[in-house]
Amino acid sequence: MKQNTPLSDSNESHAPSLGMLITMVRSEIVRAIEAELASQGLDLSFTQYLILKKSQQLGAVSATELARAVELDGGAMTRQLDQLERKGYLRRSPHAQDRRALRIELTDAGRTVWQNTASVCSQRVMNAAQRSLDDTEQAQLYEYLERVLHALRDKN
Repeated sequence: MKQNTPLSDSNESHAPSLGMLITMVRSEIVRAIEAELASQGLDLSFTQYLILKKSQQLGAVSATELARAVELDGGAMTRQLDQLERKGYLRRSPHAQDRRALRIELTDAGRTVWQNTASVCSQRVMNAAQRSLDDTEQAQLYEYLERVLHALRDKN
């Protein structure tokens, strides 16, 4: 007899599957970060927030590298870059060695928005999401999620 767990896919259980639970958590994080950004007067979507975050982490990179880092296709990335450039948060600059290529980098305004507001908003949301967990449980959650991620990425 199969034993049901809260995260099983059994038809007998009304609890969400692991996949659905992860999807719901992600959706709530996206919603909460967008709401937190809006409460601080920032007109940024979650995708734009991710682009700023990766730009801060990676420095000047090609649009292709940045698209890969935030898991967007080329067309979607171009639209997002256009919007962020209009807002003054990033710029496209010629590549030093390849004049056909462009590098995407944060402007001073983009760095300021990231450091002073966007990263703070994100941290508030992450703190709220984990407020019911003690330090040990937070570390365990992180470890478990990393193990799941590695298992899914391991093709062998």
